[in-house]
Amino acid sequence: MRIVIAGGHGQIALRLERLLSAGGHEAVGIIRRPEQAENLRAAGAEPVVLDLESASVDEVAEVLRGADAAVFAAGAGPGSSVERKDTVDRAAAVLFADAAERAGVRRYVVVSSMGADAAHPGDEVFDAYLRAKGEADDAVRSRNALDWTILRPGILTDDAGKGLVRLEAHTGRGPIPRDDVAAVLAELLDTPATAGLTLELISGSAPVSVAVKAVAGE
Repeated sequence: MRIVIAGGHGQIALRLERLLSAGGHEAVGIIRRPEQAENLRAAGAEPVVLDLESASVDEVAEVLRGADAAVFAAGAGPGSSVERKDTVDRAAAVLFADAAERAGVRRYVVVSSMGADAAHPGDEVFDAYLRAKGEADDAVRSRNALDWTILRPGILTDDAGKGLVRLEAHTGRGPIPRDDVAAVLAELLDTPATAGLTLELISGSAPVSVAVKAVAGE
């Protein structure tokens, strides 16, 4: 498959690109800065420099054209402002979904966040982040033209992945290594029967492939 990843230089995205490349897939990562390109090539991915905060739907659709799947893994990141939570975590996700529809790419996987909720209260930056992610998720889930899956990981860690997870509609809070998030994303892309599901993810006792097959009803 040819899979285009928004936020291609993110920590989860780079791990996913390595997995996809090793599995024989063609990974394309959208990045903001040219100096990030070499890291993507090292991960086996093709870099495309495009700023999702300023790009048009047509520009993004051109990158997506011919792809089998799209993954939204972009984020404004720690330390960013409330304004960028809106322009990246919400608006860029909606733009990427618009572009996927225009390019005819049905499979659309979103890396969201546990607790994402458009009605989340509070005035802190993290509250704004959860609202932005929730609004983006709602916008994606409203589209009949996309076979979407929303993945909401728990507390992200840099621990080595164990390949053992808990993947359900509601898991409760808990940690999850970024390695294991990437492994679950790769498995979701290979499992179209997970379309239409919003899933929470934390470390657990089920092997990744078993966990994904279970939520897919396979």
